[in-house]
Amino acid sequence: AIYAEIDRNPLFKGVCAEEDRSVMNVCFVMEKPELEKSFLKLAEERGLVGIKGHRSAGGFRASIYNALSINSIHTLVEVMQEFAEKN
Repeated sequence: AIYAEIDRNPLFKGVCAEEDRSVMNVCFVMEKPELEKSFLKLAEERGLVGIKGHRSAGGFRASIYNALSINSIHTLVEVMQEFAEKN
């Protein structure tokens, strides 16, 4: 679901070739880096924490492990869609 939104939404861009994508760590950046702080703020307001990417790599990383509920994944996709509509 997250990769589908990254591929569909022109605001976001995956950092790996499709054949190299991880099923556990979904990494992506924004086409407009100046919007990253606003996106991160909206995500945190919706209860999504820890999606900021590594300090040297930047962007975002959604880590999908067994303890993460499917609702969290859906929330992230909804936040991405809402943010794109406003920006």
